[in-house]
Amino acid sequence: MTTLPRTSREVRLAAVPEGLPEPTDLTVVETAPPDPAPGHVLVRNRHFQVFGGLRTLLGGAAEGTPVPGLHPGDALYGPAVGEVVVAPPDSPLRTGDLVTHLLGWREYALVPVTGCAPVDPALPEPVARLSSGSAAYGALTRLADVRRGDVVLVTGAAGGVGSLAGQIARLLGAARVIGSTGSPGKAERLTSELGYDAVLTGGSWRERRDGTDDRAAYRAFSAQLAQAAPEGIDVLLDNVGGIQLTAAVDAARQGARFALVGALSGQLAAAGAGATAPTRIDAFRLVVKGMSVRGYTGVDHPDVEAEWTGRFGGWLRSGDIRLPLTRFEGIERAPQALWELTRGQTFGTVVVDLPAHD
Repeated sequence: MTTLPRTSREVRLAAVPEGLPEPTDLTVVETAPPDPAPGHVLVRNRHFQVFGGLRTLLGGAAEGTPVPGLHPGDALYGPAVGEVVVAPPDSPLRTGDLVTHLLGWREYALVPVTGCAPVDPALPEPVARLSSGSAAYGALTRLADVRRGDVVLVTGAAGGVGSLAGQIARLLGAARVIGSTGSPGKAERLTSELGYDAVLTGGSWRERRDGTDDRAAYRAFSAQLAQAAPEGIDVLLDNVGGIQLTAAVDAARQGARFALVGALSGQLAAAGAGATAPTRIDAFRLVVKGMSVRGYTGVDHPDVEAEWTGRFGGWLRSGDIRLPLTRFEGIERAPQALWELTRGQTFGTVVVDLPAHD
């Protein structure tokens, strides 16, 4: 007989953040574990992902997005990997199965059977299922159509998407891969560990938050980009927006393909609720260069996930790709993990590991 937990802990929103979330805006509470219910499985979470999009959800600006916002007292949520503790007899899942679902930020989750997916054995370790690589892969294959010989720019290259996007672009045939990030230390890791040819560190949204004039930051970033790609870029995978997107349009070659995946310039700005990321781009240049600029969402490309998982598993096993992780142990460290992510102090996919406890 399965022994059910006596207690469970979860992370709740204590107060709507004023600007970027602080650890005190979240609280870790002990609660009774959820009771098993028909059509649901009880899952003990092993890992969950911390992601920048939570800023928008916490800030009360989720209207118009496909996910619900969060209010004080609500438990946070997000991608998780866990072990099935209790499953209904008519379910295809069994006790001990590893599954993914969207009720992270808690130790035990009651998840609808239809909201769970078995962890694909193609992946050599379950935590790899929490990578954001499917977004990078989908954007590069479905929207940007990376071709052999392309020059590719990835903004926000040290994040969960960007740390895989540059590697994927290379595997798809790109001749030169350029990234952007906010610190020289991250830039060094991107070139030495992940194979970026050049990494730009000027023009980040963090500089503007600290008072640097937009035009000066734009000029700094444009100068670095011109040096790294003197003949221009063919593909942009953009996680940032802002002046980096402005400069990328200016540097585009004929027929350039831009895939927009994130908008960190607004999402992680000190002011506001992270729901807008305005920027200026030269529409005339879009026309005369025959450029395409499209936003990527996974729900529009349901075939990507399975294709990505198969290729990702093969690339991980062969050593052709690395999965950079920043890991925090214990649910009590989850608020700090979000704080460090929103301040640009993490590298790659950010994961909270949950050790087993009685």
